[in-house]
Amino acid sequence: LRTGVSARLAKGALAKTFSKDVEDIEQVWHSLDKPYTLLFEWLEGRASLPLAHGSPSFRPLMLAHPLDIKDFEALNIAEYQVEWKWDGIRVQISSRTNGFKLFSRSGDDISASFPEIRDLDFDATLDGELLVGKSDIVAPFQNLQQRLNRKTVTKKMLELYPAFIRLYDVLDLNGEDLRALPLIERRSRLEEWIVEVNPIWADLSQIVNPNSLEDLKTMWSSTRQEGIEGMMLKRRDSPYIAGRPKGFWWKWKRSALTADCVLIYAQRGSGKRSSYYSDYTFAAWDETKTPRELVPVGKAYSGFTNEELTRLDHFVRHNTVQSFGPVKQLKPQLVLEVAFDAVQKSTRHKSGIAMRFPRISRIRWDKPFNEADTLQFLQQLI
Repeated sequence: LRTGVSARLAKGALAKTFSKDVEDIEQVWHSLDKPYTLLFEWLEGRASLPLAHGSPSFRPLMLAHPLDIKDFEALNIAEYQVEWKWDGIRVQISSRTNGFKLFSRSGDDISASFPEIRDLDFDATLDGELLVGKSDIVAPFQNLQQRLNRKTVTKKMLELYPAFIRLYDVLDLNGEDLRALPLIERRSRLEEWIVEVNPIWADLSQIVNPNSLEDLKTMWSSTRQEGIEGMMLKRRDSPYIAGRPKGFWWKWKRSALTADCVLIYAQRGSGKRSSYYSDYTFAAWDETKTPRELVPVGKAYSGFTNEELTRLDHFVRHNTVQSFGPVKQLKPQLVLEVAFDAVQKSTRHKSGIAMRFPRISRIRWDKPFNEADTLQFLQQLI
């Protein structure tokens, strides 16, 4: 019997049990090894906090809240630093006297997958976005996926998909913890650092200067056309706080694309949804076939309310035509409006495409399934 426990729950339990600050546990969590002797010596008051002095270590990230219309209307744009939001992965670079590491947002060491991101003999912890391409041309996320989770990286891979980091914050520098400083001061220190060190694998996130909320909205409206994921708004006076404190950082992603697709398969969910059919595979019409046929184009398990889930589950149970183990094949009848961030080519799927971040935005009980969108329409969105 194995029982899964999230790292977040474990940290909280340790903090509560030993009356410690969970942020102190966060600081050392990613440099600990089994059986965690140093951690428990500190928790029990027999030793000091086991900070890895002189060694690269992960610091908990500060995260942003999604920006909704109510938050947007309340903004005083003069109080915010505005940057483009790039479609990569969040990373942290830690360089110390005896090492250099590149961490993912969850604190995993991904240095081996990106050997071109290397030490230049500095002492700092930097925050940024890992991208593929060159500083003047950022490649689509699909290209970055070619580099992720690889234990060995070939010379050809480095040539085809060169990685770099777009830096936007500095957490500590030359032994000084900068996280309590306002963002505007940390940004100034980062600008000075990048001029002094001049890392060939990094550039600086551009600051844009909208004059008004209307100006900001116009900039945001152009993000999809420009191949940018959206915008980031950060209070100029914000300290660097671990977690997701509301009101300091906002992320405003570009508007979603949508397509009307036909529900063709369903599968039970997990956890609280294990008794419901809540994972849905949907299809679009392939007009190149005679007669035309439905081909799967994606799968989603979010975006609907509990009431809608109950109704969808009822539909699945009464419209199953065949079962393949846990998967139910359904009578093609119900249309789902699917929202997604982008479409990319994929050799793994029969349709030849894959949607990025698909979710159900609306259930089209009113729409005939033969009026759903086509594969050719989705291909045009690549």
